[in-house]
Amino acid sequence: MKRQLKTTALIGVAAAGALFASLWFREQGRLPLRVELGSRAVSKLPFLIAADQGLFERHGLDVELQMPSPDFEGGLGGASLLRRATNRLLGDRWRADVFLNGATPEIVGMVNNLDHPRFVLLGSTDCTMRSHIVARAGIERLEDLKGTRIGVTGLMENITAMVALELADRMGWDPAHDVSIIRNGADVDRLFDGTVDAIIARERDFAALQGSDVNFLLDTRSWGNLPIGGNSVRVGAEWYEDPINVEKMRRFMMAVVEAVALFHENRGLAEDVLQRWNGVPDWYATIMYDQAAIPSVPFPCYEGIERTMEFYDSHEMRRHSPRDFFDDQLLRALEEEGFVDRAYERARSTL
Repeated sequence: MKRQLKTTALIGVAAAGALFASLWFREQGRLPLRVELGSRAVSKLPFLIAADQGLFERHGLDVELQMPSPDFEGGLGGASLLRRATNRLLGDRWRADVFLNGATPEIVGMVNNLDHPRFVLLGSTDCTMRSHIVARAGIERLEDLKGTRIGVTGLMENITAMVALELADRMGWDPAHDVSIIRNGADVDRLFDGTVDAIIARERDFAALQGSDVNFLLDTRSWGNLPIGGNSVRVGAEWYEDPINVEKMRRFMMAVVEAVALFHENRGLAEDVLQRWNGVPDWYATIMYDQAAIPSVPFPCYEGIERTMEFYDSHEMRRHSPRDFFDDQLLRALEEEGFVDRAYERARSTL
């Protein structure tokens, strides 16, 4: 594959792109950027912090966020996914430049589908398997899940499906015969109406299920913080060939680094943003914060990408190397010039 050569060349012209961008900025104002958040998971919180604290504007960006509507009344921002999908069908002109979603399903999709958009992963805020296995009343042990139905989200390449397959492997079960892994079955309602016997619960469901008549069988972090290809900053490969877009993403990643530093150094601020943007009560925000596994520097999920390639091994996957999917040179440059250290110093000063 030649992508690494291409992205290396891109960064080689980044200086020219930065000069062009600075001239454009002086004449036109902030650089516009459209960013799509696929969910309101806690891994998206740094991007909400960046928006809430004016970090995008500080770095010369005019960022428009598109995200699902809040789960609770009173939350800020975002159009519903249904409305967004309808707009696309009707030919709406809104189109994201940057996508924030799981790396694993995107990697598998691009490898196995020639029509899947070519992309580059620039960073990540979620590289550790951290779901919960939650069963309906009456199922009290992992062993009791043999022969049952376990609900996962829509894609079999999604992290929740990886958890179910990992469980089957650890229990010595044949996932094709000893347990049913049900797509689109991870909703809490399906657990209560008996459609499924257990779900792979993400942190939002884990918080919502507190006090309910269910059994929390396992926190997957007990498996030793297994690496995953979680929520990542994804851009189109062709879009990223334009030096002005490289400059946009350099500025974007600067804002994200500062937001990640605030997340780690100022928990009170992070929980406040989580409450206000999602409309959740304080106890809910506390649980979600505790469930996060946001790395101190949002580098791509190196080990998670490698594990994805091993987990979904195929002849086609073996034609690729991990570097076909990510480009970390923007973040490496920021780290080498001391920007990351300065971001953490500024974050500590907010306490």
